[in-house]
Amino acid sequence: MKEIEKAKEHFEKIILEQLERIERMKKDVEWIDYSKIKPIIIGVVGGDGIGPYICRHAQTILEFLLKEGIDNGKIEFRTIEGLTIENRAKVGKAIPDDILGEIKKCHVILKGPTTTPKKGDPWPNIESANVAMRRELDLFANVRPVKVPEKGIDWMFFRENTEGAYILGSKGINVNEDLAIDFKVITTQGAERIIRLAFDYAKKNNINKVTIVTKANVVKTTDGKFLKIAEEVAKDYPEVEWDDWFIDIMTAKLIDPARQKDFKVIVMPNLYGDILTDEAAQIQGGVGTAGSANIGKRYAMFEAIHGSAPRMVEEGRAKYADPSSIIKAAAMLLNHIGYPEESKKLDMALDICHQYEKKIKITGRSDGATGEEFAKYIMDTLVDPKLEEKWKNYQISQ
Repeated sequence: MKEIEKAKEHFEKIILEQLERIERMKKDVEWIDYSKIKPIIIGVVGGDGIGPYICRHAQTILEFLLKEGIDNGKIEFRTIEGLTIENRAKVGKAIPDDILGEIKKCHVILKGPTTTPKKGDPWPNIESANVAMRRELDLFANVRPVKVPEKGIDWMFFRENTEGAYILGSKGINVNEDLAIDFKVITTQGAERIIRLAFDYAKKNNINKVTIVTKANVVKTTDGKFLKIAEEVAKDYPEVEWDDWFIDIMTAKLIDPARQKDFKVIVMPNLYGDILTDEAAQIQGGVGTAGSANIGKRYAMFEAIHGSAPRMVEEGRAKYADPSSIIKAAAMLLNHIGYPEESKKLDMALDICHQYEKKIKITGRSDGATGEEFAKYIMDTLVDPKLEEKWKNYQISQ
């Protein structure tokens, strides 16, 4: 049958692409050493909708904290415009070539949300810009912290970024009008590096628990491989306990007060990580409170995890968008490039302003503060000589 032959050719092409990717992963690439780079180039990519607005506020705070580094040439900011749905649709690519070229000239990226078209949208069905950027820059680790002190929650999620169900999400095939097939891929190299990164983090931070999340009881080949590799990697970390959960029950246990404190470091394939980290962010206070790091050996990208909120722009409310998520991502960026004290201070200021003190509130509407006002509130808090004392007192009071 012609349909079967066409499907075979399609599948063969996918297999060849993945085998080539495996060979690239096998090449040993050293982790970038930011202490040896001058300048460290931070690219700011606004994206769609409210993205340019909230990125602007995060950049203002970063420039405030990194003033000395900017003045002595250690830090350089570059604004990269054009990663909009309009431009992407025009060229029919997730990331236009010229924009990707500019992104690759940077060391780290601070990125606003981008629109991913879905059925019924007026846009062509192009790939997610996030998925494409993670693949193009080999940002294999999506790292998301979630903390709720009053519930004893201190979670660090490691989500594999470059394979699983998402890497081939736009490469499925309609065999005929009745049969549609999508693909999922797990490689030895891809699974091992994300699992090892999670165990390394646990070991270096004296955390004695890593949890593996799969659906290996049903998705036996790919998820089974991920779990098997976890078993092997765990042998290299005898001081770190580990367990494994299936994704369905894990989503329930994250909201179980009796279990929440048991989880510490959680690592999983791409799709499950997307689901769990959004659920965890909601427990923390909503996706607007959570930042995200996308880490590779050569590049890193830091972003808000919420969407582009086009309705806020249409209704003239973009200036009231909450920048907390991208500010959290900015704090993670600071730590990644070698500014841990500045990162810690920004985290504390964000906690005080957004969760505890709340002198001004973001509502997303004119009855609340603008993003610019909130950013100023953060910077005023950063220079408070009693910042750490105030933060500790709030922690104790919870």
